[in-house]
Amino acid sequence: MKDMITLSERAVTELRTLIEQEAKDAALRVWVAGGGCSGLSYGMALDDGAPEEGDQVFEQDGIKLIIDPLSLNYMSGSVVDYVDETLGGGFKIENPNATSSCGCGSSFQGEGGGGGCGCGGGGCGCK
Repeated sequence: MKDMITLSERAVTELRTLIEQEAKDAALRVWVAGGGCSGLSYGMALDDGAPEEGDQVFEQDGIKLIIDPLSLNYMSGSVVDYVDETLGGGFKIENPNATSSCGCGSSFQGEGGGGGCGCGGGGCGCK
């Protein structure tokens, strides 16, 4: 379904471990904010509070994911994944709505533009 966000199997496994260690009743909150080298950036945090009015709550394999309506407009159909890289692992968002993204995976440009490359020293390598 396009109007939702899903989690990869690896993300579910990593989130389950984090939630067990950090906050038993927490959900993963994801959002989009202005900024980043490509114009918009992703944010993620464990949230043990109640969803705010208008938030969408998705549940997959016992893991809850919360997103506000504005962010869902930019991220509908996305997959949250966990990847291992040379310098460590982390969560990454595969967003079908991104028209370009930063090599670091934390910044993107949606349809309609805004932003541009130039990570400010990070050398992300926008694609």
